Amino acid sequence: MKAIELLETSPVIAAVKDEYGLKRCLESECQVVFILYGSILNMGAIVQKVKDHGKYAMVHADLAQGLSSKEVVVDFIKENTKADGIISTKTHLVRRAAQLGLFGIQRTFLIDSLAMSTTKKQIEAFHPDMVEIMPGVMPKALKEIRAYTDIPIIAGGLISDKKDIMAAFRAGADAISTTREELWFI
Repeated sequence: MKAIELLETSPVIAAVKDEYGLKRCLESECQVVFILYGSILNMGAIVQKVKDHGKYAMVHADLAQGLSSKEVVVDFIKENTKADGIISTKTHLVRRAAQLGLFGIQRTFLIDSLAMSTTKKQIEAFHPDMVEIMPGVMPKALKEIRAYTDIPIIAGGLISDKKDIMAAFRAGADAISTTREELWFI
């Protein structure tokens, strides 16, 4: 499945940060789950729960305890968890995911014009499957990124209500990610 097709089936992504959130997201209509917690000891079990419910599991490689920032971490995630993809702020990890046939999601924090410029260069240089823009409540920045790429855009961070979701979509986002459980059910 292509990235854009995946996001069309699940424009609201459940970003889970603990076991309770995992339980709640498995009850939701969200088909894509960003796993923002866990360690090398339990990541396989977390991913398996997600997959057992017919959902796509994306592991945030930077947040999983016990993993390094070396490319081999992506190999570990693929071989030991069977996740569908990874999320990372590290371009070399996202690139490695693509090499291994996993979805590679580049997470980027737009804090100033330098960060915007760097994001543009990274997208042009290695074309991740998706890019997650944080914070996701910046329609002007989302529009600017949409203007120069057709890579699927996920707006994440500080999304607090349906109005934020709709503003992100109007600005060109293909999906949103949120830890706000009530938004997984709208």
